Amino acid sequence: MARRSLPQALIFDVNKTSKIMTRLHAYLNFNGNCEEAFQFYQTVFGGPLLGIHRFGDMPADPNFSVPETDKNKIMHTALQINEHAMIMGSDCIESFGQKAVFGTANYIMLDTDSPEQARELHDKLSVNAQTMEMDIGETFFAELFSSFIDQFGIAWMVHYEGNKTM
Repeated sequence: MARRSLPQALIFDVNKTSKIMTRLHAYLNFNGNCEEAFQFYQTVFGGPLLGIHRFGDMPADPNFSVPETDKNKIMHTALQINEHAMIMGSDCIESFGQKAVFGTANYIMLDTDSPEQARELHDKLSVNAQTMEMDIGETFFAELFSSFIDQFGIAWMVHYEGNKTM
């Protein structure tokens, strides 16, 4: 049987792709506790909080008003994780028709450089976890792996591949 080649449009070129997008960041939505969550994440990752914009900081608009009860909620914040990564977040405002729905459709996966780093991140992030899906331990695909839903409803995976390189 003759071997068929992929059409040129389906061939993935890392160098070409990297020119299109240089960073990928997670954006997390919360139902009124974004500030508390980011204060916690700052204790985990230690990076600087890059600022906070509250819904009450928005310029007045006669066609659009922010309810008084929502003015102190977070419209946007960001936490620098390292040189290449950050997490960003916001509170959802129900009067705007928004509500964060938590589940397992998305996870933030932390791929670590050492087993010590994996254990440290797991131990810090999983404090008061809502669900511990898989406690940190060895698997067939990683020296260390864990999966859990943190105290704020955010799904995380911590991974150290180690000697289980694919």
